[in-house]
Parts: sequence; C-alpha cells; structure tokens
Amino acid sequence: MKIFQGSMVAMATPMQDDGTIDYPSLNNLVDFHLQHNTDAIVPVGTTGESATLNNKEHAEVIKRVVQRVNKRIPVIAGTGANSTDEAIELTEYASKVGADACLLVTPYYNKPTQEGLYQHFKAVAQAVPIPQVLYNVPSRTACDMLPQTVSRLADIENIVGLKEAIGELGRVKEVIDLCGDRIVIISGDDATSMETLLLGGKGVITVTGNIAPQLMHDMCMAGISGERQEAERINSMLKGLHHDLFLESNPIPVKWALNAMGLIPSGIRLPLTTLSNEYHEQLRESMKRAEVI
Repeated sequence: MKIFQGSMVAMATPMQDDGTIDYPSLNNLVDFHLQHNTDAIVPVGTTGESATLNNKEHAEVIKRVVQRVNKRIPVIAGTGANSTDEAIELTEYASKVGADACLLVTPYYNKPTQEGLYQHFKAVAQAVPIPQVLYNVPSRTACDMLPQTVSRLADIENIVGLKEAIGELGRVKEVIDLCGDRIVIISGDDATSMETLLLGGKGVITVTGNIAPQLMHDMCMAGISGERQEAERINSMLKGLHHDLFLESNPIPVKWALNAMGLIPSGIRLPLTTLSNEYHEQLRESMKRAEVI
C-alpha cells in the first residue's frame, strides 16, 4: 500500500517562545518536506507534542496540514489517546477534514491488557472507516502490544499498518512473519529503520526526517529495493542524527535543530524545555555530517 511507504516524517509543531502554535512556520515546514521528497507527513504525533496540545489545537494542526499538503503526498494524522472515546473523536475529525489515514498510539499510562488493546483498536476501527496505523512504543507508554495481538488486529479491514518503535529487529521479524501481507510494517525507530526495511518493512515514521528529509527518502527507497550497499552508504551520513536527536526527550533536540536551520522559532511547551547547552555542539556536528548545515 503505497500510502504507507518510504520516509514519513513525524513532523514537529512550530511554536513561538510563549508556546503558541506558529501556523505560518507550520506551512513553511510542510513546504520544506514537499520540496525535499518526504513521502508522507504525520502531524501531531509524539514529535508534534500531541501530549501538550489541547483537542482544539490538535484538530487545527491536522486541518491546516491537510490543507497545505493539498493531496500532493499522504497525511497520516496522529489521533491516538489513552481514552477510547477521545481517540474515536480525534479520528473522526481527521477523517472529516481529509486526512488519508490515522496513526493511533497504544493507550498510555492506564496499562491495558492485550485484550484491552485489541478491543480499543477494534472500537476505533469500527467507529471510523479511515485507514489506521497502530503505534507501539512501550518506552513512552508503559504498554507493549505483542505480535499476537497485532496479528489479531490485522484481520480488521481498515487496520492497515503497524508503526513498531520497540527498536528490536527480532520483534520486527516476528511481526512480519506473523502478519505476512495483511498489514504494512513501518519502523518507528530511526536507528534500526534501515535494517527494518531490508527485512521487509515498507517505511519509517521518522524523527530524523525532520532534519534530513531528502537523505531519509533516499535511504528508504534503497532499503525497500533491497539495495543494502546504497542504503548503508546513505545511512552512514544519518547515524549521528539517529542518535543525537534523542540526547534528550524527543522533540527537544529536533526542535533545537530545526531552529538552528532557520525553519522554526525556538518555542517548546512545558514540561519540555529547550536543549541543554552541553549537547549543542554534538548535535551540530551530526547535522554537518548529514550536510543539512
């Protein structure tokens, strides 16, 4: 399913120093990705600070990204929540304003069982017919959706993909083997994304792609095509970013980097703060290796 292929950027949400959303900069970021061959845009995920946007802001960012993209590439809207009713509400809104698909994180904090996860995602899928990508990121949510649960959910028609961010290639292979072609496997971990593609994954929902969209697109195309040597060559330029964009909690480093590139203001919302001075030079060097500054 080509809507879920390649470098899909988990786009940062630009903010002014007082934390208000900077919508002109949001438009400029969309244009930046269109110009540099990003394959899809994922607004209001973890990198988009979904945890600190209220529902009105969340919906407005989705709407404005959809409008700016104007069907040129897919928009996969982040609509997950730890409340099933809230996830349905956000997913309905994204569908209404024209998103191509939705990304739904496993419910965080309340630690559901595997059956609870199945029932949660089934309820959202049945309530809203838009294509849906599930998102497993236990390092953030304290909730790990197991491959057997993913396999059950893969039988639901509009559950079409899994963003697996556990960072373990053995898990990726297990999910691919269990699910076959019933569901698209997408990396949610930049550091292991190349190997995920070479194992049969179809793309990556990427933080690094915020900073180096063209290189991430090129690496994904090589990986999907099985061109290991070329994928490794490109990925060698990106390895520093894969690591250094997580020196502090995402999206702290990526927002600093985007600001250093002149693409967004420096704003970020509490409880997150701007990148500590001690990391500036290290991240700047990784940006130089990726030839983005």
